[in-house]
Amino acid sequence: MAAALAVAAGLRVARRVVAVAGPRGAQVRSAAGSVTDGSEVTKAQQAAPRGAAPTIFSRILDRSLPADILYEDQQCLVFRDVAPQAPVHFLVIPKKPIPRISQAEEEDQQVGRVLLPVKETAKAEGLGDGYRLVINDGKMGAQSVYHLHIHVLGGRQLQWPPG
Repeated sequence: MAAALAVAAGLRVARRVVAVAGPRGAQVRSAAGSVTDGSEVTKAQQAAPRGAAPTIFSRILDRSLPADILYEDQQCLVFRDVAPQAPVHFLVIPKKPIPRISQAEEEDQQVGRVLLPVKETAKAEGLGDGYRLVINDGKMGAQSVYHLHIHVLGGRQLQWPPG
């Protein structure tokens, strides 16, 4: 009997996380069935805060890199993520290049201002039933672009805990 319980417990644990090979390398399938590409964590581990060096987001801001822009004002820009992790996935960035939320200063009042367009953009994108905001900070937070950005994800039932 004890052996049967141990085997059953082992199967439950084995079903929670299953590694699979995908076209973009190693992926992980969670108990909920979603597949995540480990490359974002790898990118975050390899990324370094670059200070004044241009990021992909500064290139989107100066229009040297195209983006599907959903909203823009004097403080922020909202655009679709090029590698969506949900049916609806857009990013909100301040126009001032703040590398990390943990490095925002008292004078960086636009940090709070970038939250305001989320409501209307989410509504326009059909997210009336809810959505999630995510800010990654630093290597351990899986931040791969050192320009503060907020991920807005929705369009399906999101799982908890995230990650």
